[in-house]
Amino acid sequence: MKMKIYLIGNPNVGKSVIFSRLTGLQVMSSNYPGTTVEISRGYLKLGNDRIEVVDLPGTYSLESTSPAEEVAVSLLKENPKNDSIVINIIDATNLERNLLLTLQLLESGFRVIICLNMIDDAVHRGVHIDTAKLEEIFHIPVVPTCAITGTGVKVLIARIQEAAFSPRSNLSHEERWQEIGRIIETVQHLEHRHHSLREMVEDASVRPFSGLLIASGVIYSSFKIVRFTGEFIINKITDPFFFNLYQPFLEKLTVSLKEEGFLFHLLIGDLIHGKIDFKQSLGVLTTAPYIEFGMVLPYVISFYFILSLLEDIGYLPRLAILLDNLLHRLGLHGFAVIPLLLGFGCNVPGILATRVLESKRERFIAATLISIGVPCVPLQAMIFGLLGSFSGFYVGGVYLVLFLVVIILGMILNRMLSGYSPEFLMEIPSYRFPPVQMIARKLYFRIKGFLIEAVPVVLIGVAAVNILLYLRLFDFITGIFAPVFSGVLGLPQESMVALLIGFIRKDVAVGMLMPLGLTAKQLFISTTLLAMSFPCVATFIILWKELGFKDMIKSTLLMIFISFMIGAGLNFLMIG
Repeated sequence: MKMKIYLIGNPNVGKSVIFSRLTGLQVMSSNYPGTTVEISRGYLKLGNDRIEVVDLPGTYSLESTSPAEEVAVSLLKENPKNDSIVINIIDATNLERNLLLTLQLLESGFRVIICLNMIDDAVHRGVHIDTAKLEEIFHIPVVPTCAITGTGVKVLIARIQEAAFSPRSNLSHEERWQEIGRIIETVQHLEHRHHSLREMVEDASVRPFSGLLIASGVIYSSFKIVRFTGEFIINKITDPFFFNLYQPFLEKLTVSLKEEGFLFHLLIGDLIHGKIDFKQSLGVLTTAPYIEFGMVLPYVISFYFILSLLEDIGYLPRLAILLDNLLHRLGLHGFAVIPLLLGFGCNVPGILATRVLESKRERFIAATLISIGVPCVPLQAMIFGLLGSFSGFYVGGVYLVLFLVVIILGMILNRMLSGYSPEFLMEIPSYRFPPVQMIARKLYFRIKGFLIEAVPVVLIGVAAVNILLYLRLFDFITGIFAPVFSGVLGLPQESMVALLIGFIRKDVAVGMLMPLGLTAKQLFISTTLLAMSFPCVATFIILWKELGFKDMIKSTLLMIFISFMIGAGLNFLMIG
């Protein structure tokens, strides 16, 4: 069919959740030509027909004042009005503000159906809306829904074909608001309610003092849960699998391979005291799967679970509001906290998420700070594994150094780079606990994406390291730079191999530090250097793609200079 369904509404009205409910899991995302605005498309089975559904960017008005609104208006004009249906998604808790867009859609002659979303939240707030009267006034279907629980979505699908034209005369801006006022008086009734505990927590989480206390508690608890959950999965699931089931299988395999041969070295690696050591052997069948599935994946699962929970509960927008003043000093605005947090999972989606930032200057600052100062989950897993055995002081010290680098470097870039950082406008959704199946679905796709991106790189990375070690090519390189490593950075020559491997894969690189017998100070310096220096190949490619070659080179030179200076400084300042 040529028919298309467009979803349009103000920001934060639950549009993306409605889109997910209508289209299921098969979603295609792409940038609108010539912009960084992302458009999602999917398909809805309606009877025997398969209809394309387009999720338009959030917009307050058809009189576009931003790139996102311009894209929304342009896409609406793609199809003839007879061949398109517009689902106008409205926040039931803010009916007055949302109806401006509704009137404009009807005035413009679109075939419209209203999805009155968040109706449950409106009732909780004492807002009662007579949907029958609203239908009577507009002469189009009005369907109350709660997207998160799915309430009303089946009714919405059943009534989509009832979407109707309701031509209205073009009103002036002032006349529209007068009309909206009359509609509100007719269909909406408010009752007095005392603030619930949830609403009091919502208010407290955006106030400066109480908000910072809550943020500190949330961040601290999140990292504790990530570490506890990761360690639980390792101790109860992955380690028993690798040591009780997988290792005996590999030992049988080694019998059929010649220990001195190249194939044995590639697949199994070196035997440590005559046995396979998953951390030190560096074989494609030993160290590669153990690092990825045995040491990293448990922390990836726990991190993405917490991130999904905070997103869907509605805490992250509050954190963005709270950190807006601080991030402004770094040349960013509060919404940059989302790419930064995503970077803690994996730098690739973190840098891709900088597309939401409006100026090229902001995107450069955010991408550079993520690359230098935000360790991904695989690297964090190895930091916990390596330094946690010494003390929490060393683990916390790495994060403190990275935090200070982000703040200081951000302030310097903000002063040095020309351009602008636009003001930050963001609506805050209510706190609500999401259904378990929604979190599970998001967790599934994030972990799937991580594995698709990570597993091939780890296997290729370990294989490449293995071959280079077998051919003794690293000996020549380390011999040249040994004086710098030992004199300036206080690290042994052997650690340079691990730092070079960091360009291929950080978790593999940190894993190579394990058998070197480094002191706590040397491990602290080397892991900090790994966190700040070259990102993995995948991140490097995304940097090039998102920033362009010239800005990627600038970011890389900054990375090299700062990591070397910090490493040298730590060597001379630390005792041990």
